[in-house]
Amino acid sequence: MPTTTAILSFLPLLLLLHSLSSHGAVSHVQREEAIGAAREHVARATSWARSSLGLAESDRRAEVDGAAWRDCVQLYEDSEDRLTRLASPHVWDDARTWLSAALTCHMTCLDSLRERNSFVPVYAENVTVSLRNALALYALPWNETGMLCVVGRYRMPGTGQKQMENQGLEENQGLLASWEAAAWRADFVVAKDGSGNYKTINEAISALARRGQSRSNRVVIYVKSGVYPENVEIRRGMKNVMFVGDGIDKTIFLAFDSLNVLAIGVSADGFWARDMTFENTAGPAKHQAVALRVGSDLSVFYRTLSLYYPKGKFYRDCHIYGTIDFIFGNAAAVLQNCDIHVRRPMGQQSNMITAQGRTDPNQNTGISIHASRVTPALDFQDVKGSFRTFLGRPWQKFSRTVFMKTDLDGLIDPRGWKEWSGGFALSTLYYGEHMNYGKGAVTSGRVKWPGFHVLRNPSDADPFTVQRFIQGETWIPGTGVPFIPGL
Repeated sequence: MPTTTAILSFLPLLLLLHSLSSHGAVSHVQREEAIGAAREHVARATSWARSSLGLAESDRRAEVDGAAWRDCVQLYEDSEDRLTRLASPHVWDDARTWLSAALTCHMTCLDSLRERNSFVPVYAENVTVSLRNALALYALPWNETGMLCVVGRYRMPGTGQKQMENQGLEENQGLLASWEAAAWRADFVVAKDGSGNYKTINEAISALARRGQSRSNRVVIYVKSGVYPENVEIRRGMKNVMFVGDGIDKTIFLAFDSLNVLAIGVSADGFWARDMTFENTAGPAKHQAVALRVGSDLSVFYRTLSLYYPKGKFYRDCHIYGTIDFIFGNAAAVLQNCDIHVRRPMGQQSNMITAQGRTDPNQNTGISIHASRVTPALDFQDVKGSFRTFLGRPWQKFSRTVFMKTDLDGLIDPRGWKEWSGGFALSTLYYGEHMNYGKGAVTSGRVKWPGFHVLRNPSDADPFTVQRFIQGETWIPGTGVPFIPGL
């Protein structure tokens, strides 16, 4: 049962929605006030995160707290950057994406603090409420006069942000799909044998950072064959960076046997990558060992391999390996024509392919797996009958995941989906299956939860396609990567 504190914390949101339903209209002023409040609260959260980090760093005994607060500072700074864009003309879907991301960053910070038993300020609840309020407004359609509409999709005045961010990059059209080392010149070449400009990826990133943030062109970083044991961060100011390798079995970003160390983290928008592997060598005992973390918009991964944790925008022709919750997080992500390889877990474990983390029903986030394949990895092939494998479980209350037209191997448990803990989220989650095939696709024995849906009509599955779920037709064509816009 909700506590009194929890009920009071949602009171502003409840009053807002009651006002909307009573009057049937909302002014631009109200929307701008909600956005202003959200920006103010996130700015204050950034300040107390920085202050707390300073205190933690001054006390050597608080090293664990310091790690949590460093995460929070980066997350809140990323959120501030995105919310600032709402002061300019923008597309409705972009606004929901940025607000959804800001709320996800905030909740991720709180989760990180709680996991480390760190202090969580009471003020944090104000940040949650202000972001939920703003997100609730953008979950409702508007017309040009600022009045609520019943149907239709309204584009805010001005040029859409995705189109604006692609301006000046016309010369890069099709670059991700067509780039070849023999025919194109890279801006930076990384090679362990010394045949490039740099021997490490971080040396190239540092050189790129010295160029500043004013550039409008796409930067190509060619990483030659080799294993690169580095922790690489593409921070939010490094927009429009493209990584190209020599192949998924040749160019490898590697994090060694660690839960908290990742091969690459991306916060900058417009990140592209192809022909490489992102790997964390931590095995099943490490649970969610992160190889790749993507918190950027307009990201495309083409012909890449990731072991544990793909999270971002669009993945095409990729290979993803893991055991427990290895596709997780809270972004709007589509995996298309990908191979998902389930590995052998530890003794008494069950495999969980997805663990989506939507925390608010108005977030436009979720995982859509389309026209792909789910199969056992080589180390699991002969023993798959000794373990249970599920399509996913609800990490958060409004978890949302859909499998569409995907080949499901017989390793999938007949129930399909697994509880997280008791009855948590079973009526608020959204899990769907549409026209899957293979021995594991039979839905007659699936769970009977209120939130599970067999999507028999194309109209029910269409919202989870590339063109609807991530508005991919507005920005993926510029990469040259093939994609299916609809079902």
